[in-house]
Amino acid sequence: MAKWGEGDPRWIVEQRADATNVNNWHWTERDASNWSSEKLKTLFLAVRAENADGVCEVTEVSKLDGEASINNRKGKLIFFYEWNIKLAWTGTSSSGVKYKGYVEIPNLSDENDVDEVEITVSLAKDEPDTTLLALMKQEGVKQIVSALRTYVSTLKTEFTQGMILPTVNGEQSDPAPCPIRKAEERKTTQKPAASNALKSKSVGVKIPTCKINLKDTFLTSPDELYRVFITQEMVQAFTHSPAVVEADKGGKFQLLDGTVTGEFTELISEKQIAMKWRFKSWPEGHFATITLTFADKFGETEVHLEGRGIPASEEERTKEGWQRYYFEGIKQTFGYGARLF
Repeated sequence: MAKWGEGDPRWIVEQRADATNVNNWHWTERDASNWSSEKLKTLFLAVRAENADGVCEVTEVSKLDGEASINNRKGKLIFFYEWNIKLAWTGTSSSGVKYKGYVEIPNLSDENDVDEVEITVSLAKDEPDTTLLALMKQEGVKQIVSALRTYVSTLKTEFTQGMILPTVNGEQSDPAPCPIRKAEERKTTQKPAASNALKSKSVGVKIPTCKINLKDTFLTSPDELYRVFITQEMVQAFTHSPAVVEADKGGKFQLLDGTVTGEFTELISEKQIAMKWRFKSWPEGHFATITLTFADKFGETEVHLEGRGIPASEEERTKEGWQRYYFEGIKQTFGYGARLF
């Protein structure tokens, strides 16, 4: 046990008379059932599939039984949700004939990956056969799966704000990938001509670089963890700051008020993310190459990071930044490091 006044600031309790649940550090729970119900209804009613045969769309959420909650246990967020869902859909053929059917999702829960969720599509009783059933089973189901993914992602971002409140001396601390040196924070008083001259001298100067390797394990699937790194809302959640993330090859990203910027050079779903990556304080125009590789390890995900072209003077800072503010930040925000026995 840490000495009085030392250790994790979330354990500092000397200013509290009761010394209980400081900054939500111990077990807290938030009911997400009503929010989930409204979110799911909104997502399902937006499902619409269309081809040359006609149009299929979800017209009603006829059954939505279940519950959802988020628990914070010593700084780790744990998500519970379980839903039994029935939807009504309507198909309109290209000739104007209407058909009715149902979609059943009996086992949406935190115990199953979205890809494992059972989704059954059928026509209503006495409805004649129609090619629109195939459209709903294929394109319609794809959109329903996408809606379920969005629900799970937003549950883990929008609804978790304030669940963990680490503070130091009563003031909330703002995480950043690495501290910016004071010299970099001071505004220059040089004249524009002098500033431009300094910039022109720095361009093209060779700097010594190095290679870094990191490895960590997350209690989630490769698919889920892959999406954490490329989904703007999820990036904003674990960095606790605005972000811009264009999740395409060649797409740009900007994190932590521009402290980190770069570009995706390769995106292989569930397997690998490669990017050009830099700190704002690095020499102008210099990017490192960061490659994240995801491997399924018996229900967990092992991530291997390889970084090339890191300025030699920034080696330790970069390694610490990725380990502490990316990997640990993701575990703390989404509960991917928590084990319950």
